[in-house]
Amino acid sequence: MKDFIRIASGQGFWGDLPNAPINQAKKGPIDYLVMDYLAEVTMSIMQKQKMRNADWGYARDFVHVVEQVLPEIKNDGIKVISNAGGVNPLACKDEILKVAKEKGYTGLKVAVVDGDDILQNIDELVKDGHTLDNMDDGRPITEIKDELLSANVYFGCRPIVKALQEGADVIITGRVTDTGLTLAPMIYEFGWDFEDFDKMAVGTIAGHIIECGAQVSGGNFTDWEKVEDFTDIGFPIIEAHPNGEFFVTKHENTGGLVSEMTVKEQLLYEIGDPSEYITPDVIADFTSVKVEEAGKNRVKVTGIKGKPDTPTYKISASYNDGYKLSATLVYCWPGALKKAVKGAEILEQRAKKLGLKFDEFHKEYVGYNGNTEVPVTEEALQQEYDEIQMRISVSGQSKEDLNRFGMEVAPLILTGPSGVTGFAGGRPKASGVVAYWPALLDKKAVQPRVTLFEIEQ
Repeated sequence: MKDFIRIASGQGFWGDLPNAPINQAKKGPIDYLVMDYLAEVTMSIMQKQKMRNADWGYARDFVHVVEQVLPEIKNDGIKVISNAGGVNPLACKDEILKVAKEKGYTGLKVAVVDGDDILQNIDELVKDGHTLDNMDDGRPITEIKDELLSANVYFGCRPIVKALQEGADVIITGRVTDTGLTLAPMIYEFGWDFEDFDKMAVGTIAGHIIECGAQVSGGNFTDWEKVEDFTDIGFPIIEAHPNGEFFVTKHENTGGLVSEMTVKEQLLYEIGDPSEYITPDVIADFTSVKVEEAGKNRVKVTGIKGKPDTPTYKISASYNDGYKLSATLVYCWPGALKKAVKGAEILEQRAKKLGLKFDEFHKEYVGYNGNTEVPVTEEALQQEYDEIQMRISVSGQSKEDLNRFGMEVAPLILTGPSGVTGFAGGRPKASGVVAYWPALLDKKAVQPRVTLFEIEQ
């Protein structure tokens, strides 16, 4: 057993700094490079891409990353784990094997973790009594079944552990939890028991800390002025120990900042009840965490407790829910706010005369409120502003009605208040609204798959 392992975060989301994972592999010693590419909306985006091209549907940036770190994988034994597979992990695997073979890296083992995509199994699941009710409002999934774009199970760390046990160098997954990417190497390296829930919580919280990349190493930090170098910001690394202690750090001679406060801020990110952070692997108790400075850009985390996991997986589904359209015009002094308010009033009245149907019609005046909840007072109308941006946003079920409304925006320039500019890019057009559908599914209803592929010698 190793004394400790170093797990480096390379991406916090699809579109993060392109060179970050490459720098993590080349600027200092690490054992694992983990990359989180998936948000809830990302799966629907990837599903749409796959519908246009059967070879797409994954984070294609990931292939370039693996190509650049192939020397470190072969020579230094770095293992790469990522959910970059999205809705098409097999296609992602094909590209990686192709690139590696072209560069002569025989013997490379690539594992695919899938089975999370249940879009084509919804009817069968419903028939078997799994109603997949919306966790927010209780509606059964049958109400929107025909509009579904994606439906994926959040698997945990177990299939990744299995892939490591089978000798994988690169592990490509579909929808697994962000935290599972980091927890799995700890279980594999230290031989932790899946039923040791305190240890499961350790790896889960470690994964939570680095899942958003540089957000814990100085990025998006409240006290951002304490960060001396954002240009070459270093991404975070977890130095994990068999006893359940771990340190948050980063490579030397990189920018950014790892401190007690950057870690604590990240701990608060996207959690509800801090005593019950639910994952497929464990319920982690964030109130048990002890955080303390342990040197420059080095923070020690200890004391973590966990509780048994639940019998269900979370399902992340997305579906088409109508259309939206937004448009802006900028009005200048004098009377900028008066002009903007009048412009919005004209557009709303013209829409009514045309019989256009909307679910929502929002008016905002950026430079005055930028928020529809703040009313425009008579006193505000008497004040002078250099300029005000009128922003109109509408939503509805008729794409035709929204596009017809979009044709009314440009004419307002010559048929409304004076001193208007800022219209560019052509007529605004309606775009589809992708809505989120969270649900729960009995763990017995679905099983992850692990398949190992190897470039022959």
